Amino acid sequence: MSNINLIDSFQEFKDFKNIDRPTMMSVLEDVFRSMIRKKYGTDENCDVIVNTDNGDLEIWRTRKVMEDGFSEDDDLEIELAEAHLYDADLEVGDDYIEQITLESFGRRAILAARQTLVSKILELEKDEIFKKYKDRVGEIVTGEVYQVWKKETLVLDDEGNELLLPKTEQIPADYFKKGDSVKAVVSKVDMLNSNPKIIISRTAPEFLQRLFELEVPEIFDGLITIKKIVREPGERAKVAVESYDDRIDPVGACVGMKGSRIHGIVRELKNENIDVINFTNNVQLYIQRALSPAKITSIKLDDDKKTAAVYLKPDQVSLAIGRGGHNIKLAGKLTGYEIDVYREADEHDEDVDIEEFSDEIDSWILDEFKRIGLDTAKSVLALTVGELVKRTDLEEETVKEVLSILNAEFE
Repeated sequence: MSNINLIDSFQEFKDFKNIDRPTMMSVLEDVFRSMIRKKYGTDENCDVIVNTDNGDLEIWRTRKVMEDGFSEDDDLEIELAEAHLYDADLEVGDDYIEQITLESFGRRAILAARQTLVSKILELEKDEIFKKYKDRVGEIVTGEVYQVWKKETLVLDDEGNELLLPKTEQIPADYFKKGDSVKAVVSKVDMLNSNPKIIISRTAPEFLQRLFELEVPEIFDGLITIKKIVREPGERAKVAVESYDDRIDPVGACVGMKGSRIHGIVRELKNENIDVINFTNNVQLYIQRALSPAKITSIKLDDDKKTAAVYLKPDQVSLAIGRGGHNIKLAGKLTGYEIDVYREADEHDEDVDIEEFSDEIDSWILDEFKRIGLDTAKSVLALTVGELVKRTDLEEETVKEVLSILNAEFE
């Protein structure tokens, strides 16, 4: 009965997915040597042979045959008379080799050994999972949604290991249900209370970088390098790329024919708007490219303060700022400069600075419009109520009242 219990434990653990065969054999041998030491005081004269394929175990104990009355240690030596009970051909100085059965250890010892075996194997597997994923930080993994909670989603990889996708690491438009396939990047790996905690992310810039590497062979091969990625997950991203081969257009290679390469990435990111731009050390040109699709008239830089005053024609201001201010915010992150947008007055265009309305409109409301680059009456009137409410922190009624005041100026 005891023998069967232990062999069952072999079968239970021999196929553990994260533990290699030599490690498994070493653990099993350690467990049995511990049993031998408890029973015989030493294991130095014992050989433990474990077959992890079929659960077979053999323990062989060797003792030196001594003259009767001269044995000093029964664990290492056996007297001739006792040896002859097992093999009449043995002589003094020979080795007496006997096989030790598991039953001889007793039921309690075998149950204790099984408990130790379970504990060591589980501990080893957790360590192996931790090491495996620690080395995979920054890599893309694909898993299946197992459970969805309010603050995180539990994902299982193809080996059944648990991965956590927190709500904060999900794209706002992400919606998962059990059984869905999820692609993400390994973001963080910790050991918490002896259990590996693997955090994956779909919002990290590294996720977008790995997607580009999968879709664009030139990036994977190192002919094109991604210099920097900035994202507002689910809304907009800017990717600065550079080619090490003058014959390769890095932007064209990343976008692909008719957008074929970038379309798959955009779909994976729930229609995130991705701007791919050529990296350059020319700061003015870099800022100009970063603010695409807006066309800039001129730029004034302050390299010490890392600020840039950007001047644009009235119809380009909203493009530079972008929906929700994402475009200008990402351009600033990409270039490392704080960018202020200014509307360049058109000499044929009769317009009024919104500061002129300070006697009718509260200054904090005017500041809110200036914050998003709207510094004249017509630049505010060019947008709808809905757009203004979305871009500013103003209530709809406030916006309507301001538009009414501004419209009266041009009637």
